[in-house]
Amino acid sequence: MQSIVGDMPYPARLLNDDESVALDLHPHWWFFAEPVMSFVVSGVLWLFVFGQDNSKSYLTYPIGVIALVALVWLLVRYLKWRSTYFVITSDRLIYRHGVLGRAGIEIPLERVNNVNFKQRIFERMIGAGDLLIESGGEDGKQSFSDIAHPDKVQNLIHTQMEDNQKRSFSVNMVGGNDVATQIEKLEGLRDRGSITAEDFEAQKRRLLDS
Repeated sequence: MQSIVGDMPYPARLLNDDESVALDLHPHWWFFAEPVMSFVVSGVLWLFVFGQDNSKSYLTYPIGVIALVALVWLLVRYLKWRSTYFVITSDRLIYRHGVLGRAGIEIPLERVNNVNFKQRIFERMIGAGDLLIESGGEDGKQSFSDIAHPDKVQNLIHTQMEDNQKRSFSVNMVGGNDVATQIEKLEGLRDRGSITAEDFEAQKRRLLDS
């Protein structure tokens, strides 16, 4: 899965040095379903009543107010959509949201233990779903809703985790960590399929002979 950056990308000033963005998502368009439906229904109903005779004119203003409230709801939802980011970088997962007040979650890739996704039948049809990320630390589990193509996002997270581990291993090799720790990390890469058994044996022999 290639790097995907939305029309309003996550601010580059909030990234660390040498950190790159692999995925930058706002919520799926289904995020707008409720306010859009409310606005359309109330608007059509208002036009219908507005075109009737005077006996029904007393409904024009109440229904017009409902349509206006639905429009305001839609605008507020848009502001929330625009200010909500789900970002995967080379180092971490980032979730930030909030129009006036801001809140966020950051999970380093090395602390991610498991990534699951959930889609109901209708969500599969429209390409939306939920992500459940389990990580080490106080938060433990985090659920993210209205994620576009959560199965592809799950695969991308795993890919970024493997790349991150490979980079960490290379740094540790240069830094001179003890051989047992380096071999243990190599075994982890082998077990996840990031390197082949032949590569594992070759690098293991290189460590033991050094």
